[in-house]
Amino acid sequence: MTTATVSAGARLHVGFQNLSLARERLYGGIGIGLAEPRVTVTAEPATSIVAADPLLRNYANRAVDVLAVSGVTITLEGSLPRHVGLGSGTQLALAVLTATARAHGLEPRSRNRAPAMGRGGRSGVGVATFEAGGFVVDAGHPTTRFTTEPPAEGDWTVPPVVARHDLPPEWRFLVVVPDADPGRSGDDEDASMRAVVERADPAIADEIAGVVTRKLLPAAAAGRLEPFGEAIAEIGRKNGAWYADAQGGVFRPPAGELVESLEGCPVLSGVGQSSWGPVVYGVTDAAHADEAAAAARDALADRGLEGEVVLAAPAGTGARIRTTGDQ
Repeated sequence: MTTATVSAGARLHVGFQNLSLARERLYGGIGIGLAEPRVTVTAEPATSIVAADPLLRNYANRAVDVLAVSGVTITLEGSLPRHVGLGSGTQLALAVLTATARAHGLEPRSRNRAPAMGRGGRSGVGVATFEAGGFVVDAGHPTTRFTTEPPAEGDWTVPPVVARHDLPPEWRFLVVVPDADPGRSGDDEDASMRAVVERADPAIADEIAGVVTRKLLPAAAAGRLEPFGEAIAEIGRKNGAWYADAQGGVFRPPAGELVESLEGCPVLSGVGQSSWGPVVYGVTDAAHADEAAAAARDALADRGLEGEVVLAAPAGTGARIRTTGDQ
């Protein structure tokens, strides 16, 4: 019997390149794969589906169906916090798919099968970082295909990666996870995105295009921390202008207060909110990481918030896969 263990790092979602139907391509995700925190699952072949966690069981059902195998026993060894902006759904879904496939001696083909797992419908960042880590920009979807109503579930392809760079290993991403209401997901997220897309200002997309091509991509390619941080912060704020009505401001509460506080930290750059939040992030280097973490803990305490502070290196590779037993 083969046992397969798959471990995948979280991802940060900086924002989208375009949310206006007036431009040729919609969405176009920008994000970063992290080495920590991680989700880890272990799978063994079985004649039915055995999974203690309901979400884990849902993804196991999908994986067994798409792979046309008999079943799987799958356990969750470590998890990401759900619906906070770290890409927990995509990383868990693809980890389950990959572990199930490997346990049965099959190739997972995670990119091709992500839509059948219900992932990759808007942003391709989570799929891309699962595959290879790094800083990622994806191509988005043709606007003619994605109107205010997205295609039926699974009836899409994951947008291709148009730019990927390894970030310097000495960089550290400060990740602040406040104990707050989770971000939007599922039907709630779909409804919010429809509302945003219907009224999105296309001029913001044109501004973001300039930031991506003239600031962000050159900084990522050259490994220049401060220009990279300035670019992702600018993109995050421009995305926030699209979302302001839907989330109660450029950043949702309490992320906005944490962003405002951390923007004053001299060793941090690129402070922003990941996806719908409430996760807040910033970028520094290993030499200043402790100072950045202390500023984050102070920001939480000053606002009477509990929460977790993580310092993560950028992921230079995709998910880790280990198999034991018969091959």
